[in-house]
Parts: sequence; structure tokens; C-alpha cells
Amino acid sequence: MNAPKAPLRLLIADDEAPARRRLHDVLADCADQLPVEIVGEVSNGLDALNRVQDQPVDVVLLDIRMPGMDGLECAAHLNRLPAPPAIIFSTAYDAYACQAFDLNAVDYLLKPVRADRLVRALSRAHSLNAATLEHLREAHSKARTHLSVNEKGRVVLIPLADILYLKAELKYVTVRTAAREFLIEESLTRLEGEFDDAFLRIHRNCLVARERIREIGKLPGDDDGHFLRLDGLDERLMVSRRQYSALREIIKSI
Repeated sequence: MNAPKAPLRLLIADDEAPARRRLHDVLADCADQLPVEIVGEVSNGLDALNRVQDQPVDVVLLDIRMPGMDGLECAAHLNRLPAPPAIIFSTAYDAYACQAFDLNAVDYLLKPVRADRLVRALSRAHSLNAATLEHLREAHSKARTHLSVNEKGRVVLIPLADILYLKAELKYVTVRTAAREFLIEESLTRLEGEFDDAFLRIHRNCLVARERIREIGKLPGDDDGHFLRLDGLDERLMVSRRQYSALREIIKSI
């Protein structure tokens, strides 16, 4: 005789209380087909990430459209965990969203969620790889609210508002805040495209936060050399000749 399977530990992440209640009801209706333990519910991506890091979770039912950190960004951060949970997205009907999910073989639920569809999704739920998440993010071109790194098995978030500069060094990008540095494996060009409203290029290998620019100066004894300083940082950052003229015009308009 086979021992009964342990129930799936499930977290609900949705910013709408009626949607969360609906999922509770539907999960109760299908409990005889697939035992589930609801370990919590949250209303945004940031709380979902924190909850998963604080307690064991097998599956996250993750709404896409949530204020602040949305479901797709949350999924990307969750995927940095050593053992990420399975992800099932939920969404009100969105043709572009559903097409992106279908193309990438990602399971999703349309609201209002039906019991048979939920059981099927939970039965085959799996974690998503980084390439799949990247394709989904490209289909939903909303800039992230945070960057993230994995440190000692936990995901550490870096709020975009705290970042002073991004500097490419070999295959890594240094993320500098007033408090410390982080290393991430991302393309500086990709970051520039995603965060073009928040950062300016001052050199082929460096982007700086627009609102943190404090001073542009000329290097002593150098007819063409210039540097830049940022609020909260004494370090002088080199400005390339190519970027200097454009940078001055942009700063005048800030």
C-alpha cells in the first residue's frame, strides 16, 4: 500500500482580495483530487519573495499584474534561489500574455480560475528556467523595481532607487549603492535599455543614476578629460569624450 503523498505547500500571491478568496474556494473544491496546504497569501511580489525565503513553499500561484514588483519580476528573483518553487501564473485575459506563455510552454491560469484547470496546472507545476523567464519579460516590457543577487543561499534585493552606478567589468556588472557593491551577471547594454529613464551612459562601461549627479569636472592637465561625481559617493567616475557633450545637454534639462 502506497503512503499518501504529502500535500503541496502553496503560496497565493494576488493583490485582489476577491481573487485570493476565489482561489481558496477552488482549492477546497479540488482537495480530494490533489491535496494542498495553503501556507500563506500575499498581495505583492516583494512579500511573495520574502515569504518563500522564510518557509518551505512548493508552488506559488502568482498574479502577473500587481503594484510595485509584479509577478514576472518576482518569478525572476525567485528563480535565483537554490531550490526555486514551481510557478503558476494567473492573469485576466490578455492575448499578448497568453501567447507568450503558450510559446514558452509555461502554465498559466485565466481568471476566474476553474477547478479542473487548477488541478491540471498543479499536477504538472515545475520551476522555470532563466531563459524562459527572460522571454516572458521581453514580452512584458516593464522595468524591474529591483536587481538581485544570491548570497549564501538567499536572494538579496537591490532597490533601483538605491543604485548610484552600474559598471561593466569583464563578464560582470558592478552595482554600486552608497552602502556597498554587488556583482551581477547581466549585460550593461540590456540594463541601459531597460532603465533608460533612470540612468545615463557616461562611458562605454558605465551608467550613472540621473538624479544622483552632483558635479561634472575637468581633469587637471588634460584638455579633454572629464570626471563626474555622484551624491553619496566620493569616487570620481571618468566621462568619455564621446559622452561628455551629450551628457552636458542632458544635465541642463534635468
